[in-house]
Amino acid sequence: MSNDHLDRLVPRLRPFEKSIFGEMSALATRVGAVNLGQGFPDSDGPDELKRIAIEAIDSGSGNQYPPVHGLPDLRLAIAEHQQRFYGLTVDPVTDVVVTTGASEALAAALIALVNQGDQVIVLEPYFDLYAAAIAIAEGERIAVPLRTPAQTGSGFRLDAEALRAAASSPRARILLLNSPHNPTGMVLTDAELAEVADIAIAHDLIVISDEAYEHLVFEPNRHVPIATLPAMFERTVTIGSGGKSFSFTGWKVGWASGPADLVAAVRVVRQHLSYVSGGPFQPAIAAGLRLPDFYFAHLIEGFDRRRHSLSNGLAELGFGVCATDGTYFVVTDVRGVGYEDGETFCRELPERAGVVAIPI
Repeated sequence: MSNDHLDRLVPRLRPFEKSIFGEMSALATRVGAVNLGQGFPDSDGPDELKRIAIEAIDSGSGNQYPPVHGLPDLRLAIAEHQQRFYGLTVDPVTDVVVTTGASEALAAALIALVNQGDQVIVLEPYFDLYAAAIAIAEGERIAVPLRTPAQTGSGFRLDAEALRAAASSPRARILLLNSPHNPTGMVLTDAELAEVADIAIAHDLIVISDEAYEHLVFEPNRHVPIATLPAMFERTVTIGSGGKSFSFTGWKVGWASGPADLVAAVRVVRQHLSYVSGGPFQPAIAAGLRLPDFYFAHLIEGFDRRRHSLSNGLAELGFGVCATDGTYFVVTDVRGVGYEDGETFCRELPERAGVVAIPI
């Protein structure tokens, strides 16, 4: 779509005409490049989950609208998962909602909880959906840059003082937290989470915690939901993704969980977006959440091998490679290969090398 055709679009949404992920993936398809830019794996997830989805289609059980807040068994499986991995007790009847991917959960939570003019704090860099969803909700985005590898001597890290300063604004209402972090691969440490919790409580912030990559964390790091910290469950909406945990990103099954009053607000909005989500895929994701520990260990082992292979190869080519604690992503400094600007590098890379990457 050309900007010439955007005169009907409300001004606050015009900056979001394009998504860098969609744009670069289309470029990869057009030039036949290897796509290292979008967050999806090269292989499918477990065959047993595929069979469950196929059976739901063949039997007809998954072909019509599921319950508006998600299949009861999937909501139960999400509750069991939160208890099993994190010791969080959520009621599958009132404290869970199934969504069309984590993206819809994020958008619904922001629309439900942000009043016009409220400030929403995000850690920068951030997933591009965040800015668009905050604009849709008529909130004001306040970006708090992470400390960079040049500042820390290793990977990206939280700047707690900058976060505290942003939270002190009288219009600050929401902290949109993301750990494991897209796109830097940072995983917040216990000490950093404690600082975030202290700031959220002191300034009475609601936390929307994007934990889509919760099972993609490399040792010795560990994922700790901020909702597990004292006095944080009651102010936190936790968001998860079946697509990321089970390598079926095209199924678009996500969820939000948390205290009943916050989840009730998310449910009101979500039911007026896509209404329901992925009927035949919901029983498959429920089975995935109940897979044995071996599955989750094997998943991260495979990604860890690929992380080292990619990082080592990029370093040999002269890139500065930032340490990554989790996720699918590796961030590089392109100055070592002759560029001063990441976007210019990414625009030229497909033609020069047959590879697509994302500038941050």
